[in-house]
Amino acid sequence: MLEVLNHPLITHKLTQMRKSSTGTKDFRENLDEIAELMAYEVCRDLPVKTVDIETPVAPCTGFELSKEVVIVPILRAGIGLLDGIRRLVPTAKVGFIGMYRDEKTLEPHEYFAKFPSGMEDAIVMIVDPMLATGGSAIDAISAVKKRGAQQIKLVCLVGAPEGVKAVQAKYPDVDLYLAALDDHLNENGYIVPGLGDAGDRIFGTK
Repeated sequence: MLEVLNHPLITHKLTQMRKSSTGTKDFRENLDEIAELMAYEVCRDLPVKTVDIETPVAPCTGFELSKEVVIVPILRAGIGLLDGIRRLVPTAKVGFIGMYRDEKTLEPHEYFAKFPSGMEDAIVMIVDPMLATGGSAIDAISAVKKRGAQQIKLVCLVGAPEGVKAVQAKYPDVDLYLAALDDHLNENGYIVPGLGDAGDRIFGTK
């Protein structure tokens, strides 16, 4: 399943991020706000259970989340989406996976992985601002599946059709959420029009 979250606030903030004139502070803050807006939609179908509670007026039946949520940012840029999602799901556990892309082959390589227990029963959200070739996302999905994850959501800010196609071909059971589906990848593997290197723009390392 692919869902592009065409929300006015998301598209407005994403436009600010795309501008080459946007500095690190504004880029990071807009990403954080978009993450929270996206989380609201991504969490729409989280399973719940009934609970009996007492209000100050009377007893009633309410609802609570019935499964744990695990957020897995792909390092390093995925960290930019973490806080916004955790504000809506503060009980979420966090795992980390480090990937880097070979500049010549464009192939991803894992260099770090740390996950909480209970992945097999949790809703696992893999987060990364950019879905370009899909290589890093596919490797991250494979990594969490090896740890037992069954229900996986891939949450990205901007995606290229090539990356979407690759992920859906390899893992059709993974739900994919984007803030925007862009046009194509250029010869260097960058999303067009995209927003540049998200990690460099988040952390000011360019």
